[in-house]
Amino acid sequence: MTTARIPAPARARPAGLRERKKTKTRLAIRRAAHTLIAEQGYEATTVEQIAERAEVSPSTVLRYFPGKEDIVGTVDTGPALVAALRDRPADEPWTDSLRHVLRHATVTALEEDAQAVRLRAQLFVRVPAVRSRLLESVRGTGRMLAEAVTERPGPPPDPLTARVYVTSLAAGLTETCLYWAERGFRDDLPGLLDRALDVAGDGVPAGNPRGARPLP
Repeated sequence: MTTARIPAPARARPAGLRERKKTKTRLAIRRAAHTLIAEQGYEATTVEQIAERAEVSPSTVLRYFPGKEDIVGTVDTGPALVAALRDRPADEPWTDSLRHVLRHATVTALEEDAQAVRLRAQLFVRVPAVRSRLLESVRGTGRMLAEAVTERPGPPPDPLTARVYVTSLAAGLTETCLYWAERGFRDDLPGLLDRALDVAGDGVPAGNPRGARPLP
């Protein structure tokens, strides 16, 4: 396989001061929410408390996030995932590129902030409003990736094929995280991700995947 990369449509400009401040504020609000929810639970945590912990006003919190469920139930990884997809080798099968990008992003998030990943997974299980918002956010990211797939060099997949495949991968990873949370996080998440991606990419195996013993 060659090491040629897929050119982006245009070179991204470095984020300006205003954009960096916005990103910093969003991150501060999210971290404050995660800390408070871990301490006292989702229902007991208010927007006012989050604002105080993040050292911003409640109106600032609501300007960045319409509701409390948006703080913990949305993902902002779409642009980064698209950039990572474009950086994959140009002659790599687009299905392999997608699987690599999605797995790497999930594992990296776990390595960088395992507590936040576990908290979000717990809320996905327990809080319907968060679950609904997260699923909506994942669908939006999936559509961004599906569009990026059709821009790759060579014969592109038709839009429906790209959309269905990306959606199946995203749904599979979401369900894997749900399964992981329901089992008390005792399984190895990267191993579960590999199994889910195998099923999404290759279909349901006739026997155990790779001869693995079924999980109890």
